[in-house]
Amino acid sequence: MGRKIPMWQAACVMLFAVLMLMYAVGLLEMLFGDAWHCANPDLHVPLVIAAVAAAIVGKLNGYKWEYMEQAVVNTISRTMGAILILLIVGMLIGSWLAAGIIPAMIYYGLSMLSPGIFLFAACLICGIVALSTGTSWGTAGTLGVAFIGIARGLGIPEPMAAGAIISGGYFGDKMSPMSDTTNLAPAVAGTTLFEHVRHQLWTAVPALVIALIGYLVIGFATHGSGTADLDSISALREGIAASFNVNPVLLLAPLLVIVVIALKIPALPGLSAGVALGIAFGVVFQGVAIGDLTDILHYGYAYEANEAMVALGGAAEQAQYDLEYLLEHEAMEGMLWTVSLILCAMVFGGIMDGTGMLASIASGLLKAAKNTGALVLVTVCSCFVVNLLAADQYLAIILPGKMYREAFEDRKLDGKNLSRCLEGSGTVTSPLIPWNSCGATMSSFLGVSSGQYFRFAFFNLVTPLINIIYGYTNFTMVKMTDERYEKILKQREESRKEELAALEG
Repeated sequence: MGRKIPMWQAACVMLFAVLMLMYAVGLLEMLFGDAWHCANPDLHVPLVIAAVAAAIVGKLNGYKWEYMEQAVVNTISRTMGAILILLIVGMLIGSWLAAGIIPAMIYYGLSMLSPGIFLFAACLICGIVALSTGTSWGTAGTLGVAFIGIARGLGIPEPMAAGAIISGGYFGDKMSPMSDTTNLAPAVAGTTLFEHVRHQLWTAVPALVIALIGYLVIGFATHGSGTADLDSISALREGIAASFNVNPVLLLAPLLVIVVIALKIPALPGLSAGVALGIAFGVVFQGVAIGDLTDILHYGYAYEANEAMVALGGAAEQAQYDLEYLLEHEAMEGMLWTVSLILCAMVFGGIMDGTGMLASIASGLLKAAKNTGALVLVTVCSCFVVNLLAADQYLAIILPGKMYREAFEDRKLDGKNLSRCLEGSGTVTSPLIPWNSCGATMSSFLGVSSGQYFRFAFFNLVTPLINIIYGYTNFTMVKMTDERYEKILKQREESRKEELAALEG
């Protein structure tokens, strides 16, 4: 164990990491010209270089490599569940494409959704599904993929569609009692799950309403007159019908996933059931050869253009090219790039956490919290900074929660105020950062970079602002009772006595 690292050193490491990532994504080139051109805009190596810099600072302050390595391992272990879900979702997408499930969802969606209301409907439906299942990842990896396909058919820009999908998915995720982050935030903040969920209604519902209004305005302003190419939509539907056995029975697969996870079956078994049903439907309805299943689950489904449709020319031929693009996904193999990015991010985040540099930055920010509004602002900003640096939404909830819990209690603010801030920034800002595990995952699922969709993820952008406004106006900032405050003070005193006894022992 080393000595406490000064905040200025932690800030230098943070600045170096941010500059490396800005260089990788091309922001430095935009700001300072071609001299900062990055030939290979990839985030893996910059994260590793930033981790090396963090390790050097840790070593200079007395931290042994073995200690920092264990911190990295502990950080990675916290994300293993998410990594496994990522791989299962890759298999799910591959099996559902081969089974015609996602094509069927696109087929029926193209007939039901008009361009003007598409963004509104995509956000609302994804919100309901994520609320039922507790997973924004599962929602984006299944319904989200289908909605992106429908958007292409309707002529709606994919970044807009991705923003609506993510907005709905993260609303449902943060409001669902089955979500891991929804359970984690109250546990860290010292309140109960259902108190936390109810208290979030004050911020989540207004943010969702603002987002839905925004999607309606954009939808009708850009596509309200029905400017979608109806011939292209018709050709896409005909192409799907010519290439797959489309029938309503295929929609039982997404319904099954919603039901089994809503019954509180863990995500991995629930998604695995969806993979199994996809395999069965592929064999029964699409005639997929059993010998091809392993390739489909690992490498993905390769859509082959229907020659009869191509021979027709015109819109029918173009539809086949569109379907080849739409139905191309690398399944589990395609998720390995994202997994490797998460691992690189966890190396950096683990060293920053284990050496106390993240805590040093957070404690420095706490000095600026002179009133309730400033405390909420600091908490929200800290969650975003941890998401930016540690690239992990769980750390973005845990670290600020640990740092600011006593500060909220000293102001006699109920723990549900803190838990609402943690989710209102730690959870919802994670998909907006390209190198964050959530941002990388959403980009991988939807085929749209976070740099393109973040402008349209209205719910994720508005929620932190609402939390800050409530902090400065004291609206819904619930105070704890005097009895509760006295109990907390006694618990603190007992905890300090136990720590002192342990040190003396």
